[in-house]
Amino acid sequence: MAKLSLFERRRRRVRTALKAVSGAKPRLSVHRSGRHIYAQVIDDAQGRTVAAASTLEKDVRGKTGATAEAAAEVGKRLAAAATAAGVTRVVFDRGGFLFHGRVKALADAAREGGLEF
Repeated sequence: MAKLSLFERRRRRVRTALKAVSGAKPRLSVHRSGRHIYAQVIDDAQGRTVAAASTLEKDVRGKTGATAEAAAEVGKRLAAAATAAGVTRVVFDRGGFLFHGRVKALADAAREGGLEF
């Protein structure tokens, strides 16, 4: 077995813990790149994306996606889209990313927008 990167080890650890806790709640998955941040609410039972938001959307695109302010905007948009789809309770899947900076800003904005996790 090949040695896993620290990122991959964190990602697997987080995903394993989520599967034990999640039950019937959808998963709020976050991906962060150097330029953008992406978030989606995924219903794993049905295997479909309920709501999604990112810094690639036209309204947000004028700003750079590499800031906490842009991540907070994505969190607000995602919360609005998820509540419109009837989802209010989710489990937060940070992947292998540490919970600080842009990931934390997105999570806090999603909570303010009405998502519970």
